[in-house]
Amino acid sequence: MRHRGAMELIAMKVSELMTTEVRACHPHDALNRAAQLMWENDCGAIPVIDASGKVIGILTDRDICMAAYTRGIPLAHARVENAMSPHVATCIATQTVASAAEQMRQRRVRRLPVIDDDGVLIGVLSLSDIVREAERNRASKSRKRPMKDGELIETIGAISVPVRPARGVNGHRASSHESAHH
Repeated sequence: MRHRGAMELIAMKVSELMTTEVRACHPHDALNRAAQLMWENDCGAIPVIDASGKVIGILTDRDICMAAYTRGIPLAHARVENAMSPHVATCIATQTVASAAEQMRQRRVRRLPVIDDDGVLIGVLSLSDIVREAERNRASKSRKRPMKDGELIETIGAISVPVRPARGVNGHRASSHESAHH
């Protein structure tokens, strides 16, 4: 990939930066399987897909830890569907990186599953992907900023604000309509 200037990075399509070799899990998988996938693929989140490959949720390493803590059962006996967030923000491959970064900022997420027109998982765009490209631009001695002034810093700041969702009985999420932050 050639190095891109500031305007090219802002206009770059998600498809140019996204990771395409994505691991996913299914709602009925055990949490230990999801944890294994995260460990083997050095990632902190796994999209959850249905039988047709459509994204129906996202599961983070923190979700797994909190499920183990609040339920007090082995991960082999807990299911992904009971720990995942069904409120998953996604993007499409033809979307600009700038608009995807704005979604990350608004939703306070570090990664977006990338879907096709039918909602099927085709990749993941992470904040790390954007930062690596920005660093490549800087290293290529481009005098232009990789994104608008402060935009990348605002995104990192917005997703780094700790959020504690309201908890219901036995420490579970209080309702399914809450906005989950991953």
